Amino acid sequence: MESQIFTSCQIGPITLRNRVIRSAAFENMAYGNKPSQDLFNYHVAVAKGGVGMTTVAYAAVSQSGLSFNGQLWMREEIVPELKKLTDAVHAEGAKASIQLGHCGNMTHRATCGCMPVGASGGFNLYSPTFVRKLRKDEIYAMVKDFGKAVDLAREAGFDCVEIHAGHGYLISQFLSPYTNHRHDEFGGSLENRMRFMQLVINEVMVHAKDDMAVVAKVNMHDGFKRGMQQEECIKVAQELERLGVHALVLTAGFVSKAPMEVMRGAMPLKTLRHYMDMKKFWWLKAGLLFGGRIMIPTVPYSEGYFLEDAKVFRANLKLPLIYVGGLISKQKMEEVLEAGFTGLQMARALVHDTDFVNKLKSGEIERSGCKHSNYCIGRMYTLEMKCHHCVENLPDKLQKEIDHAEETL
Repeated sequence: MESQIFTSCQIGPITLRNRVIRSAAFENMAYGNKPSQDLFNYHVAVAKGGVGMTTVAYAAVSQSGLSFNGQLWMREEIVPELKKLTDAVHAEGAKASIQLGHCGNMTHRATCGCMPVGASGGFNLYSPTFVRKLRKDEIYAMVKDFGKAVDLAREAGFDCVEIHAGHGYLISQFLSPYTNHRHDEFGGSLENRMRFMQLVINEVMVHAKDDMAVVAKVNMHDGFKRGMQQEECIKVAQELERLGVHALVLTAGFVSKAPMEVMRGAMPLKTLRHYMDMKKFWWLKAGLLFGGRIMIPTVPYSEGYFLEDAKVFRANLKLPLIYVGGLISKQKMEEVLEAGFTGLQMARALVHDTDFVNKLKSGEIERSGCKHSNYCIGRMYTLEMKCHHCVENLPDKLQKEIDHAEETL
């Protein structure tokens, strides 16, 4: 019998040829905030490698939402190049999705072109920079930006949009009491903290019409005491279901507070420091050298690390759910699907080998060769995301870090 992994599935108005979706893990390949040949080559390779859908990671709905120079910024001038990408993905038999979002306070003026904005003002150590609270008129204008971004995504040929409402980005900053200290109708109670999310999703659903799938990525918990916990996150997920999104991607963690809760394992600090520009980030390189493990503590990795939490959400929701979180083997992927999940998102296995899905289907392999040294993550903050086995002349100190991480997993 054919594995359920390779059966088709429905997400809103679109049908995927199988259950595997390349997750919206940041590629850092949109040099100058626009599509590149590297971005094109990678997603087409993943599509050719057998996924049901590939997701282009996270495109800012406005310039103020940019957190990296290698991140997409949705605007009319990039549509033709994105259309080339989606056409090529479709030619390989896969669907194309794009993640839309706004980074909120997790940026710097040099990147986003203005003083960073967020649900509340203050100082963000992540950048580090002062942050300005969004005015109400700016909130409503940003909601419109999400709608315009969906229109551009349709024009560019995308089948699906994924709205990023997790990981401490702007929608998540409104949802979490850790970052939302407002005293108006957008702050305080959970009902108020969900208001921005509600406005965004309503706008997105109008612009998505009846021919585009809408997926929302949402936290199951923020990963620390002062953040959102499971009970509130279930209510957020139920509200997204009520608003009509076609599926949810269940995740956890807060990039500016609990980053490895998202990815698990250890951040490769030597790799992270090695690729950083000393002139631009001398203060961060020094901080990582003397207090890196305090700044970015290790969170133990095990395959399917979000599954038990995700099962709780499965029991409280009716809409399709997409699992993400450390999948590398056929056995675990089948276990997730048997637990009632519609789709499987992954990134690191597809960074390690873009042909992973085809090899799994043919029986050539039963699991990915990725051993979660997280080199790709450490590198991604400065250069394009790439697995260490694809890098020539890797410095000895980085190879030793990789070997140690793989031995201790």
